[in-house]
Amino acid sequence: MSGKRRIVGLHAAQSALEHTPDKLATAWLDAGRMDARLSRIKQELEAAGVSIHLANRKELDRLSEGRNHQGVIVEVEMARELGESDLRDALDALAGPAFFLVLDHVQDPHNLGACLRTADAAGVHGVIITKDQSAGITPTVAKVASGAAETVPLFKVTNLARGLGWLKEAGIWIVGAAGEADKTVYQTDLNMPLALVLGAEEKGMRRLTREHCDFLVKIPMLGQVESLNVSVATGILLFEAVRQRSTINLK
Repeated sequence: MSGKRRIVGLHAAQSALEHTPDKLATAWLDAGRMDARLSRIKQELEAAGVSIHLANRKELDRLSEGRNHQGVIVEVEMARELGESDLRDALDALAGPAFFLVLDHVQDPHNLGACLRTADAAGVHGVIITKDQSAGITPTVAKVASGAAETVPLFKVTNLARGLGWLKEAGIWIVGAAGEADKTVYQTDLNMPLALVLGAEEKGMRRLTREHCDFLVKIPMLGQVESLNVSVATGILLFEAVRQRSTINLK
């Protein structure tokens, strides 16, 4: 999927400048406001070769569709979704222990956006989703991801079971999240080439996906609720893997 979207606000504009300056297309700035922070962003936009338009607040309100723009709106090229051949190339090009996140039929765009943001923070090599019955890169996903939609490779596969087979051929262990697993994630060694698999909201992993996992883990639930939101579970699992795999002293 390609196209353009508008991001609004000082923080969002600064993040785009830092992480994806090559994706910036056009910017609108408040002609009546040019404090130090906005002036600095204007200078950085100019240095990046972005076309800048000075506009009044009424025009900015219209362009931002009522969102709090803080005097700046930036139009960016939306991230490109990658396909199966891109995934095979990425597996061939891996230079260190693999670290992937696999989402089986996650359809809620807010959940996908949050998972991408967490995946970026955890340093994964890519997120793998199904081509059908999954959210893709949409303006909502990109907004929730806060820049991660442009930094984390998102691979769409037609057949997830086949895609998991490719990961296994590359020496990657497939670890699925399931409430009925015998061991918790904290009792499990994740210090290996790894792909963590989480299922859809409410339904979990599909049967065939589960069968392709090398082993299952669960998050211990000590209260009354039976499960966590998929994006919350993703954060817990990814960062337990980061903790185990890290060679630095995490504080």
